[in-house]
Amino acid sequence: MFRLSKAAEYAMRGVLHLSMKKEGSVSFIEAVAEAEDAPKAFLAKIFQTLAKKGFLKSIRGQKGGFVLVKDPKTLTPLEVIEAMEGPLKLNDCLISDGYCERDKVCPVHDVWKEAQEKFLGVLTDMTFAELADKGRQKRKKAGLSLVSSA
Repeated sequence: MFRLSKAAEYAMRGVLHLSMKKEGSVSFIEAVAEAEDAPKAFLAKIFQTLAKKGFLKSIRGQKGGFVLVKDPKTLTPLEVIEAMEGPLKLNDCLISDGYCERDKVCPVHDVWKEAQEKFLGVLTDMTFAELADKGRQKRKKAGLSLVSSA
């Protein structure tokens, strides 16, 4: 089965959580982990990785935590996933032209290529700001509290 790692999944949830906050607000790892049903230590490690890659800022001290530094209006799921996973390829033959000696004659290569383009298209056509809006709508419809803006 093809699937993303738990690290990528938790990175998506964590970044979405931060995207739903007021711009520049600091979030404690404990609160994000609890709200997103993620193991605190694992999420902290993921957030450190995202901070090193320029997505988040880590703030030390008693009032410390994490702040989203990338603009959710332009940040896409693909960027966050690839920060955790590296480049996404549905099959080895898509790594680069000529990587697979059969890519010029294999009709399945064309299927993989089309699926890859559509898959990546979905992950780049949506931003975290749009996901945050959808999340607020879904939570409201389900009668759940919204993620606090602070």
